[in-house]
Amino acid sequence: MNRKTMVEKTVKYVLTVCAVIAVAAVFSITVYMFLKGTTAFREIGIRELLFGTKWAPTAEEPSYGILYIILSSVVGTGAAVLIGVPIGLLTAVFFSEMAKGPMGGVVRSAVELLAAIPSVIYGLVGMMVLNPWMYRLEKAIYANDPTHRFTGGANLLAAVIVLAIMILPTVISVSTSSLKAVSVQLRQASLALGATKMQTIFKVVIPAAKSGILTGVVLGIGRALGEAMAINMVAGGAVNIPLPFHSVRTLTTQIVSEMGYAQGLHRQVLFTVGLVLYIFIMIVNFILLRVRKKEADRR
Repeated sequence: MNRKTMVEKTVKYVLTVCAVIAVAAVFSITVYMFLKGTTAFREIGIRELLFGTKWAPTAEEPSYGILYIILSSVVGTGAAVLIGVPIGLLTAVFFSEMAKGPMGGVVRSAVELLAAIPSVIYGLVGMMVLNPWMYRLEKAIYANDPTHRFTGGANLLAAVIVLAIMILPTVISVSTSSLKAVSVQLRQASLALGATKMQTIFKVVIPAAKSGILTGVVLGIGRALGEAMAINMVAGGAVNIPLPFHSVRTLTTQIVSEMGYAQGLHRQVLFTVGLVLYIFIMIVNFILLRVRKKEADRR
């Protein structure tokens, strides 16, 4: 056996071991989350836990309803994606199709800086700058409403804006790479048939890069669903129905806020909250895989 063959076999074994470790890590995390997260279902009941609206774990008669917490995560993430994805996609189009000279470099540097900023900085800026603006808007809208509970600007709307900004770097970078990967021949064919540059971009290039763009969207959703620190600082932290000017608590902030002192059944419920979050992430990834498979079948 010559040296080249030995090197190739060694690399093959190393790569196989790495793949096995990655699969084992995912499998272990999944098993652990299901073992720890399903315990509370047996003691409280699925209906009361997932569809209950009252969260009072330290009351004389504890309540562990997490419906509003789930809805806050879903609504907050969905709204952030609706705001952030169009902005991110259009920015990616600018990078891949239009950015020339110094201006493109400046914008790219700004996007890269967004990706490097820690979550706590987003939360700090949101708390010191965005929340006061939200409070002024809240006072203007609910000035004559005696039933409204003012949040000081720490509400769902502030959390959505912060999340929308935080997912931009992920969506932009992945979408830009996907758009640049579309062949030049496809662009030239579209232009040769009489399409304008904008028609080529939006009717040819973007559909051709749809799979990669969806990957960026899914990664953005994962970032939004998994964010805790920034949201904990700007959303208020109360368990409420997720309306724009209500203080809310998401799945991640629920775990961060109470895991430090939770005991017994309370701690088990927090593991269930983590399991629900994990299931959401798996559902999003499953949808992405299905979409990719359909795209591959069409081709």
